Amino acid sequence: MTPARGAPPAGPPPAGEGQRLAKVVAALVPCSRREAEQYIAEGWVRVDGQRVDAPQVRVTADQRVELDPQARLQPAVPATFLLHKPVGVTTEAARDLLAESGRWSGDASGIRPSKAHQHGLEVLLPLPPQASGLCVFSQDFRIVRKLTEDAAFVEQELVAEVKGAIAPDGLARLGQGLVRNGRLLPPARVSWQSETRLRFAVKGIAPADIGWMCAQVGLELTALRRIRIGRIPMAGLPPGQWRYLPAGERF
Repeated sequence: MTPARGAPPAGPPPAGEGQRLAKVVAALVPCSRREAEQYIAEGWVRVDGQRVDAPQVRVTADQRVELDPQARLQPAVPATFLLHKPVGVTTEAARDLLAESGRWSGDASGIRPSKAHQHGLEVLLPLPPQASGLCVFSQDFRIVRKLTEDAAFVEQELVAEVKGAIAPDGLARLGQGLVRNGRLLPPARVSWQSETRLRFAVKGIAPADIGWMCAQVGLELTALRRIRIGRIPMAGLPPGQWRYLPAGERF
């Protein structure tokens, strides 16, 4: 499937013509159709010099299909993304930031991006739109269960920017637990980081509750950032960028 040298890349053939790219790659390698689809999804295949990551694309006999000589299939395991959500973006909308172009250059996971990683992602421990910080999207049922069914036992660390005068017993009240809508919130570890910044370490308290908690002790929340979930810190992850959770890291 090689065009004349120097010929412009051919466009996609009309519907029904040519063969599915996965079938062509399976014969080219050779390998199973499933492995061929994985080579394509992981970006190892080019058609007329252009990377194609859709196995269902049809190609004709005069198009050049190439497999990268360095192609190596990685284990087909579910992916988990760690994203630094910017202010003003809903957690659901932040899913759109998980494109390959948004991957942090400091990601040391060694995982190769695959189109398959975008399928079936669960949004876990969402942040309010006006909050920023660490967000998790996962295909891994173990992580989904950990951050849903067992979420009340996973500590979240948040930094709150506040203004106003705190009540004399404010920190003690936050630490002991406040009653909201008839429910006693769990105790929180709260400490000052500066004159306008509070650090919250909480379990079983949603980030959306932090503003209300501050208001109960005379403070107005002006900004909120989540910097850790369980044992996973946000560290140097820049706003709007993401990294993979490697096999060795645990919440």
